[in-house]
Amino acid sequence: MNIDRAVFAFAGSVVLAGLALAQLYSPWWLLLTAFAGLNMFQAAFTGFCLAAVAFRKLGLKPGNAFA
Repeated sequence: MNIDRAVFAFAGSVVLAGLALAQLYSPWWLLLTAFAGLNMFQAAFTGFCLAAVAFRKLGLKPGNAFA
């Protein structure tokens, strides 16, 4: 698995977790989903993603998006 795929998997997990927590506990958990969406949006323009930095430090191979 490379950094790009790990970032996509992590972002998808955060979105799904936020939706599940909002359904089960409180609509305030939708803020987690909104944060993940905003982070993906800014990463598309800046190329900077904190999760990509963390995955790089964990030793994953770079992909095309977060090289």
